[in-house]
Amino acid sequence: MDIRPAATLVLTRDTAEGPEVLLLQRSWNAAFLPGYFVFPGGAVDEHEPGGRAHALGPDDAEISQIMSLDEGGADYMLAAVRECFEEAGILLAVDRRGRLIDADHPVHGDRQALFEGRLSLADLCRRHDLILPLDRLAYLSHWVTPPGPPRRFDTRFFVARAPEGQIASHDGVETIDHLWIRPTEALAQHREGHRLLGLPTLRTLRLLSDFDSTEALLRYAHAHPPEAHPNQPWPARKQGRPVLLEPGAPAYDEAVKLDPEGEGSTRAEILPGEPVAIAAGVLRLTAPNPGLMTGPGTNTYLLGHDRFTVLDPGPDDPTHVARILELTGGVIDQVLVTHTHRDHSPAAATLKARTGCRLFGWPAPPGSAQDTRFRPDDQPGHGDLIATEAGILKVLHTPGHASNHLCYLLLEQGLLFSGDHVMQGSTVVINPPDGDMKAYLDSLYDLLAEPLRTLAPAHGFLMAQPESVIDFLISHRLSREHKIARALAALSPAPLEAVTAQAYDDVPAAIHGLAARSALAHLLKLQADGRAREVDGLWQHLAPAGRP
Repeated sequence: MDIRPAATLVLTRDTAEGPEVLLLQRSWNAAFLPGYFVFPGGAVDEHEPGGRAHALGPDDAEISQIMSLDEGGADYMLAAVRECFEEAGILLAVDRRGRLIDADHPVHGDRQALFEGRLSLADLCRRHDLILPLDRLAYLSHWVTPPGPPRRFDTRFFVARAPEGQIASHDGVETIDHLWIRPTEALAQHREGHRLLGLPTLRTLRLLSDFDSTEALLRYAHAHPPEAHPNQPWPARKQGRPVLLEPGAPAYDEAVKLDPEGEGSTRAEILPGEPVAIAAGVLRLTAPNPGLMTGPGTNTYLLGHDRFTVLDPGPDDPTHVARILELTGGVIDQVLVTHTHRDHSPAAATLKARTGCRLFGWPAPPGSAQDTRFRPDDQPGHGDLIATEAGILKVLHTPGHASNHLCYLLLEQGLLFSGDHVMQGSTVVINPPDGDMKAYLDSLYDLLAEPLRTLAPAHGFLMAQPESVIDFLISHRLSREHKIARALAALSPAPLEAVTAQAYDDVPAAIHGLAARSALAHLLKLQADGRAREVDGLWQHLAPAGRP
């Protein structure tokens, strides 16, 4: 699939309560992000270079250097200006006297012609003798759509102060609504499930929420252009042969981190029993339990140099236990578990019997089918610190997949041992009653406040850009929740099976039984949010206060 270059313009305006941003709602018929609220933006088109002759400010070479491009940086800016005019009716342009145009300027009469492609941005400038002040835009962020969606874009985000005197208006075709809103308010509405926001929009809103004025935001953006992310194939080895990993491949982030010079020294496969040094003082050892729910197997992490901390010892497999003892020399001070599902904690009891180590974690919930043999010596609380030879671990209680789930953050390296809270290659199972969708989403949001640099999951390779990974998980779950809420509103009152069939019409009916467990988790979250209730086996839709 081709990844198309695209640009987005974040317009801000100052109010007494703080800066507001302009968001547009995409049509429900859109193939990409239907119903989502986004910033004005779209694909860079072939006519963009013609607009350079009408631009004011830095030239293409200077802009491209800031954006880590060989050329064409100005075209991204020009596309952002054009798309904002087409979609929102606001044109960032000045006349020959350097005055920003207002709502009465005749150029607004040509908005539809630009939208339909009968005029280019350069044509528009020639017709109305306008100049495009690119020096008023600041490069804010860079986002490449991850694999999976029907369309992928390489998008550059810019920010600019909204010109006074122009009035925003959605186009009625691609966009069906618009609003000015404070970033913190938009984030709160998204978290409550009332507004659909995609990953890059969420990330941008979080960044904007740190500033109390447009001026402060623009100063920051001009002084801190985003770093370029690796976007070229990366060499590695698989089955003893050299391979090239494309961006988005499971092993890509790990190869970039462990082999920054691109010498092709890392493995693009996870082999049980073969240790991999993933960070200073940290080895990953994968148990021989591959499967549908475990992927290549459960990752055990060995922290230390002379004395070791074992994190998630895995199943009580004799071969795996022997390999742990061999790599640590049997000098194990402590064993930590993320949770007591049977692919994570059973080997802890054996290691304690063999080495006398202390066990850290939370016991299995009463009456569950989890590992009841795990009896911790210490039950660390949220925020507690645990010393290891590799550094200090911060304990983070992250319920959702399991009520007793803990993540461990290696503070100095920003490395999060995420257990099953964040996995690679599949969505986490949330199975009530111990699985809790509301707790899962809340704890994902809480992780965004931590200083994360890399994720080390219990299944799969290292993952970079943790905020993007977590945003994807949140957006994926809230998108499904929105679909379930709409199905419930249409069917109410209805049994779980009927809601599942309508809300999961995009998955094979053969797995609707499994999907029903996830649907139940979502319905229980809606119930906790006051948006649904269950009476005698039938689920009813409840409209939030002030909403139909």
